[in-house]
Order: sequence, then structure tokens, then C-alpha cells
Amino acid sequence: MFPWDTLADATALAMSHPDGIVDLSVGTPVDDVAPVIREALAAAGSAPGYPATAGTPSLRASAVAALERRYGVTNLAEGAVLPVIGTKELIAWLPTLLGLGPDDVVVVPELAYPTYEVGARLAKVPFVRADSLTQLGPQSPALVFLNSPSNPAGKVLGVDHLRKVVGWARERGVLVASDECYLGLGWDAEPVSLLHPSVCDGDHTGLLAIHSLSKTSSLAGYRAGFVAGDQAVVAELLAVRRHAGMMVPTPVQAAMVAALDDDEHERQQRERYERRRAVLLPALQASGLTVDDSEAGLYLWATRGESCRDTVAWFAQRGILVAPGEFYGPRGVQHVRVALTATDERIAAAAQRLTA
Repeated sequence: MFPWDTLADATALAMSHPDGIVDLSVGTPVDDVAPVIREALAAAGSAPGYPATAGTPSLRASAVAALERRYGVTNLAEGAVLPVIGTKELIAWLPTLLGLGPDDVVVVPELAYPTYEVGARLAKVPFVRADSLTQLGPQSPALVFLNSPSNPAGKVLGVDHLRKVVGWARERGVLVASDECYLGLGWDAEPVSLLHPSVCDGDHTGLLAIHSLSKTSSLAGYRAGFVAGDQAVVAELLAVRRHAGMMVPTPVQAAMVAALDDDEHERQQRERYERRRAVLLPALQASGLTVDDSEAGLYLWATRGESCRDTVAWFAQRGILVAPGEFYGPRGVQHVRVALTATDERIAAAAQRLTA
């Protein structure tokens, strides 16, 4: 069963509120797609041929330029970038695309979006939850997933931590894939890419960075993302994806170029989330919840020191739906994830209900 299907009772209770539900349980964007992106999509609408699995040259160039301009990633070749049909798709199928099997091991964060585990299960690969290299002992996994800023907790991995992971992985020939879809949304800490020269010294061997336009450009409905890093691994993924028909539609690729080339709409979207966080965070704290981590990203990781399902019910009684922390692993059993992805009006309504 899909985890969110278990929230039916809490959803019904929240919907019974006289002023309606405030749904903060999912990270679905609600703001309009920027006109520059919609115009690019429409202009490319007459595209009768098959899309380029590798991405158009302009898309690859725009991705390389945006990673350098926005996040300081250097020394990245255009051939080391590959568009994907939303990053959830890539994460779910990455172990399979890499040809991993029962004799391999995948490492996922202790608190993690379920798709990392799902990807291992689809490939029938054993997985372990670990945030520290010492937890792994002598074993050398085939693939290590990182997520910084993290979903659900919003924790940011610093440069020193990332450098240790890179050094450890290279000594053992382990591939590291960093999910960086919240990289542009740092609040109390400054996130850094796995591909940043301060982390990898400009050498992307054995490293993949996974980027989404769902959050920073509100393109969740477009299924627009890309992976970048080790050119040899990217070429391997491209070869398999060509056979599997994993192609990003041509109009979506054109929209991605517009999104990657335009920093102004991204800045405006970031400011919207920053305003909503400034309203919701103090309201949670004033109502007696403790907010842990939450240095970056689109979620507040909150606890009342009780079972997460009891906290979900507490919110639902106030017409607010949140996600139980148990969705993200055993360490989340006393937390809930509260999303910032609602309109200003609904965020204000949630804050009022929490502090009434």
C-alpha cells in the first residue's frame, strides 16, 4: 500500500473543519508555473518525432551552466548530464539501471523518502539504513544514496561530511548518488552539491548528483529532472535508458531550458517558501511542538514527544493534515513532516489554528 493511503481517517477528520482542510502532508507545488517556462513549453508543442534520450544540446548546456551559476559546480562536461522523467523515476530505477542484484548492497539514509528503499526492492538488492560510515563496518556497498538537504528532516550535510563520504567511497569503488532536489532552498544552513569542488576537488569520478525542477521551478507536473556527474556512469545510464524508452518529452526539455536559464523565477519561488516558513515555524513552536533540523528544504520536522500517529490526529483535529514520520523510517516514529507547499492563505490558516 502507498503510505499516504493510510491517512484516510486523518484526512476525513481534517476535511470536517469548518474552514476546510489545510493539507501539509505532501510536497506538491501549488504556485503557478512561470510564464517564461509555459511559453517555452507551448512553443515546442509541435514535436512529432521521438525525443532525444540524451537531451537536446541546449538542455545539456543549460544544465551545466545552471549548476555552475547557482551552485558553484565546475568541470562538468555536457556529456555528463542526462535528463530524467522526474527524479523520483531515476531514484526508483537507478539500482536496476546499474544492473545491481542480490549480491550487492544499497545504502539509504536512516531517515529517507521511501523511494530509495523502493528502488532497492525493485532490483531485489539488499539495503541498509545508515548515516555514518562506521555503521557499515567492513562491507563495501555498490551504491550509497545521500539526500542533502534531506527529506523529511531538512538536515544539511556539511562539506567535511561529504568529503569523508567521497574519500571512503573512492577507496572502495562505491558509487555515490546525491539527491539534491532541495539544494536551492537553504534557510539556516548553506547546502553544497556533491559535485562542488570543495567536496570532490573537481573530480566527479564515482559521483552522481540528482536534480529536480519540481521544487525550485514548480514543475512537478512536468516530470522534469536530470542527473549529472561521472561521465562514464551517465553514458551507461543513457545506453540502458535508450533501450527502455525512458525519454523526456521534447516540449518538456524546452521548458527545462527556460527554467534553467532564468534565475529570477527561481528567486521568486524561493522567497515564497521563505515567507511561508516564517509564518508556520513560529506557529508550530508556539503550539508546543519542537522542530528539529529543518535547516533547509520544504518541510518542518516536528515532534510532540509522542507517537507520530497521535500527532497526526492532533493536527487533524485542527483541520491540518501532516505526514507521520514513520513513513521515512524507524527513526521517525515520534515526528511528523509539515510541508510548506500550500498557498499563503492556507499557511496563514494553519498558523491561526495552531496558535488559537
